[in-house]
Amino acid sequence: MENEREGGEQQEIAVEKAQQDLERKARDLVRLALFHEQRRTPLKRDEISKKVLGSSSRSFNVVFAAANAILQKTFGMELVELHSTTADKEISEKDAEMLKTAGVKKKATSTGTKNYILRSQLDPAIIEKALSPDAEIRELEQSEHPDANEEFAEDDNPIGTRSTGSIFAWHNADQLPSVGILYVILALILVEGRVINDNDLRNILKRLQLPPNGPVPLSSKSSTQSLTIDAYLSQLTRQGYLEKHRVGNTRAGGTKRGRPSQHANAANDDGTLAAYEWHWGPRAMAEVGERAVAEFVAEFMAVRLGEEGVDEDAVGAPDDEGTRKRVQGIFKGIERAASGAPLADVR
Repeated sequence: MENEREGGEQQEIAVEKAQQDLERKARDLVRLALFHEQRRTPLKRDEISKKVLGSSSRSFNVVFAAANAILQKTFGMELVELHSTTADKEISEKDAEMLKTAGVKKKATSTGTKNYILRSQLDPAIIEKALSPDAEIRELEQSEHPDANEEFAEDDNPIGTRSTGSIFAWHNADQLPSVGILYVILALILVEGRVINDNDLRNILKRLQLPPNGPVPLSSKSSTQSLTIDAYLSQLTRQGYLEKHRVGNTRAGGTKRGRPSQHANAANDDGTLAAYEWHWGPRAMAEVGERAVAEFVAEFMAVRLGEEGVDEDAVGAPDDEGTRKRVQGIFKGIERAASGAPLADVR
């Protein structure tokens, strides 16, 4: 009996120790994930194994689930794996165009990258409610934070404070310019058939007053206050929002009309110039999704095509029959422009 009791106590101690070890590793993974999220860089599986799991690499799934439980309960976030979507490489451009004309979708394969990011798990309904303006909150914000210079003065806001009266004070965020440019680029890629030539992208950005050397303001927490468009595109590529692919070759001595820009091309060993094109990266698919971008563009355009006097502080498009029809029509147009598979949600 004594031996059985001692054996039971030792087993309880072992179980308790294993549980404590699991909780410690889960907390370590949460800290590591938050660190990488602050830097906006994906967390690699190898780094998790090295810095969190150690010799217990087989416990990844258990530790991963425990860490996600902490993230969801404490921060409303989840740690997810990025997936790369690679179109069928064996199909030629000519065949792809024929399939597109015939309405046949190209197949794509989705594979795990063993890279992980944090993303919000908040319900969209909660976010929409938190973004909705409230008259009492707006009046309180205006009285507490007057704008002495009347920089944002409005007819219905004599104090001049810029406020929406929403719980989420998005207008005070200093990431809006950079995030806005990212969403514009994602939208351009989507409506161009999920891929856009580097020259075309830069020409469009230039028309939007964003030349190659133009500054992109960054967050005050960043080590640099701004980046050029070229540097910003490189940053988005490193962070996984965009992918830059090399495509067919162009002769260096080509005509002026077909000559690629210095940003878009690099010389090959045989004297040709390699052209580049841009695609969505796995992080954009995991955080945003094609449907969300298409819905945003459709609502934005539908409101601009509607009547004047629209409340700029309103969330989404007005809920009237005319606007809903315009949104649906524009959304279908974007879906047709994005040749290939139907618009995907986050994954």
